[in-house]
Amino acid sequence: MKVSLFLTCIGEVFYPNVSKDVVKVLERLGCEVDFPEGQTCCGQPAYNSGYRKDAIKGAKQMINAFAGAAYVVAPSGSCVAMVHEYPALLQDDAYWLDKARELSNKTYEFTQFLVDVLQVTDVGAVYPAKATYHSSCHMNRLLGVKEAPKQLLQHVEGLELEPLSNGYDCCGFGGTFAVKMSAISEQMVDEKVRHIEETNADTLIGADCSCLMNIKGRLERLDKPIEVKHIAEVLNHHK
Repeated sequence: MKVSLFLTCIGEVFYPNVSKDVVKVLERLGCEVDFPEGQTCCGQPAYNSGYRKDAIKGAKQMINAFAGAAYVVAPSGSCVAMVHEYPALLQDDAYWLDKARELSNKTYEFTQFLVDVLQVTDVGAVYPAKATYHSSCHMNRLLGVKEAPKQLLQHVEGLELEPLSNGYDCCGFGGTFAVKMSAISEQMVDEKVRHIEETNADTLIGADCSCLMNIKGRLERLDKPIEVKHIAEVLNHHK
């Protein structure tokens, strides 16, 4: 099966190893992975800030970049959710609307692709740790991907997974929200940190690098000895 990797901006700049882990897991499962170099930002920051014309430019670039892809996979529910917004963004242009629908229909978040397309819940991972899982907003609410990450983590050998109270609450990042409403954002991430500590977990696992960056930053500032891992890093840890 041929898969095209959608790296995402935060993934490229801050978490390149996560994308490497995604590729390694997919290749172990028999996928042939390529990387279309024409890809750019999905347009979400512009879209969320009301710059519709700029978001459309980004959407068209992404559509062209992945035109030849059979499947598109990204380690970010947030960015995939934005790609799924393309048909609405381009609804007034019949030519681009068809192309937007085509890209949307073949674009998946990493765990969603493993479980729903490859029909795999056990990738042979081994990760001895006591962990809890943070469910990101866009992945949960917009994509509706709720169970796939947990199904995969439940099959990781040595991993003790603890439930996270109010696990579906926002971590306070929200893209530009964390900048525009920093005081509220800080209170939200502090609440998230308290719930993480309540689990007595030594590791926090998530599937969106943006959320993990926000939570990890707060944990470090508060000097909390809790590791933060993207689910791809856990799933690529094997014997």
